[in-house]
Amino acid sequence: MEIEKNNRMNSLFEFYGALLTDKQHSYLELYYGDDYSLGEIATEFDVSRQAVYDNIRRTESSLEEYESKLHLLANYQAQNQAVDQLVRYVRAHYPADEQLSELAVRVADQAAQ
Repeated sequence: MEIEKNNRMNSLFEFYGALLTDKQHSYLELYYGDDYSLGEIATEFDVSRQAVYDNIRRTESSLEEYESKLHLLANYQAQNQAVDQLVRYVRAHYPADEQLSELAVRVADQAAQ
């Protein structure tokens, strides 16, 4: 469960990190990206652990709110699933068509970027 939350927060951070304040950005980057503890972040910024905790929780809520309104992560995931289905279909039904396979792989590579 914790790994799923970390992955989700990192993904939301990728899409919406530019909308955060510098402090929110720094705290989340250290906490989720660099695996700092609350105490380590508190020491780094000369604030209490509780202040760091509260800021991170509010920032997580902000990221979830951005996603609920803009759906960038959900749309990205849906697009990647559709591309994966397309590639599997092409490989299963048209294995001899090299040009179609190359196009499907190119589309998959572009979607992954």
